[in-house]
Amino acid sequence: MQKGIVYATLMLLSLVSCQQPSQNPSTHNTSRTKNEITREYLSPVRILWTSGEGVVNAERFLKPGTGQADLVGDDLCTLVGGSENPPSLLLDFGKELHGGIEIVTGSFPGQDPVTVRITLGESVTEAMSRVGESSATNDHAIRDFTLPLPWLGKTEIGNSGFRFARITLVDSERTLLLKEIRAISVYRDIPWIGSFNSSDERLNQIWETGARTVHLNMQEYLWDGIKRDRLVWVGDMHPEVSTILSVFGYNEVVPKSLDMISEITELPNWMNGISSYSMWWILIHYQWYMSNGDLDYLAKNQEYLFELLDVLETRISDSGKEELDGNRFLDWPTSPNKEAIHAGLQSMMVMTFNAGAEIADILEKPELAAKYKQNVQLLKQYVPDPNGNKSGGALLALSGLVDPVDMNRELLAIDPLSGVSTFYGFYVLQARAMAGDYQGAMDVIRNYWGAMLDLGATTFWEDFDLEWAKNAGRIDEMPTEITNDIHADYGNYCYVGLRHSLCHGWASGPTTWLSQHVLGVQVIEPGCKAVKIDPHLGDLDWVEGTYPTPLGTIKVRHEKQSDGTIKSDIQLPKGVRLVK
Repeated sequence: MQKGIVYATLMLLSLVSCQQPSQNPSTHNTSRTKNEITREYLSPVRILWTSGEGVVNAERFLKPGTGQADLVGDDLCTLVGGSENPPSLLLDFGKELHGGIEIVTGSFPGQDPVTVRITLGESVTEAMSRVGESSATNDHAIRDFTLPLPWLGKTEIGNSGFRFARITLVDSERTLLLKEIRAISVYRDIPWIGSFNSSDERLNQIWETGARTVHLNMQEYLWDGIKRDRLVWVGDMHPEVSTILSVFGYNEVVPKSLDMISEITELPNWMNGISSYSMWWILIHYQWYMSNGDLDYLAKNQEYLFELLDVLETRISDSGKEELDGNRFLDWPTSPNKEAIHAGLQSMMVMTFNAGAEIADILEKPELAAKYKQNVQLLKQYVPDPNGNKSGGALLALSGLVDPVDMNRELLAIDPLSGVSTFYGFYVLQARAMAGDYQGAMDVIRNYWGAMLDLGATTFWEDFDLEWAKNAGRIDEMPTEITNDIHADYGNYCYVGLRHSLCHGWASGPTTWLSQHVLGVQVIEPGCKAVKIDPHLGDLDWVEGTYPTPLGTIKVRHEKQSDGTIKSDIQLPKGVRLVK
């Protein structure tokens, strides 16, 4: 806000000196900001349900709208009150989106406003449920509300994540004429520079769904969920940032979110109250620098970063054991397993001080780099047991505390679809790649993330267990008595039932994994000035795609030959060097 005032003052002085009055009133609005966020209006693709005879001509909503009321009054939908069963209809907009609803009314009898109830839902069940039913909630975003609609007018309402909308006439003795009901999709209007296309359409769809999940969460700040958890959760950002770098390249939402969370977190407090999330902040900074090469941004944050590493150093015992306080958290399914959390935090300490040493070298702080490397050696003297937990085991492998091949053979590849979460499943995939088990990881992506697509998902969910899918109905179908309700019947911890977010950015890991390990693009030098192209096609016949860099777009195509070798066509932008 202070910067805005200074800028506005300077602009005002400039105008006065020129003796030219402003012709634009917005010049004096010091809170006015511009960004990439735009609005798109979408008509529904299906009328999923109506309550009966009180709803007439609902199909007119499937036609493109203009957002403008008129006096002609042709081809309107009528909601007729007066019966015990209030007229109601359920609309499907075809895909998950972030935004609200626009309603255009006609010239209905009596000019007093008519009251309706609108219920938004990420699933059919949620849209048909009121707050409190099966843990349905208005937390973070209002998705269940009543409002008056004007005679011959337009109303825009809502700011949530949803795919389905139910509209019910509340004024039981009134008749309501409706011209249009459209969704208002609010998103960053940015190009998808990265791409992935292969001989397996299921993998292609998974890559795209992960990318879209994160894209929707790139609002003013980088959120984790567009319905619930519309907050900056730093640990959740790590898979999201990885996806952003694979699809969009640089975007201001990342540094803006990183800066916001450090500005509101006074040391020695942990970001979001979680020790691992402060470590993820450091790891993201290193990752962001390697991809974008922005030395000025890294230097700007060095004071906080090095002070945070000093705080972390005090949480190492003389024997090298992590002794982190605060909320000791990896992911929700791991929460009951204290030994696994300890293994994961020990691993993250190693990863964080390794990143700290690299950053210190980059910023020409050799004394700090040497100290952080000594901390790494001390931490490596103590290796906890993951207690059968794949999330903790994956971090042990990624940190180098255990051999990745051994960890994959003894834990990660055993019953591979069990004990995987949408968040830390990304690190399980990364650890399996480190072990050379690319085919095993691809099978997990197909069968675990792909199962959400089979249940009607258009974005990936906060959490998912394959056991839930047994005899479960799809989220885009009306529930039945003979099937389980995948949204209302399951969930745990903070995401019980309909409170469960079905668009959670931390679940996007397969997108960047496929770009890194199947397409094969690995960043070697800061700013992507040197890359390695190391494809692993597994059972695929071919793969092609693009990858964004600050210097331009990398384009690759790999084809498996009859002898099993891979023929590659690689096009690098000027300034990017290929490392063999």
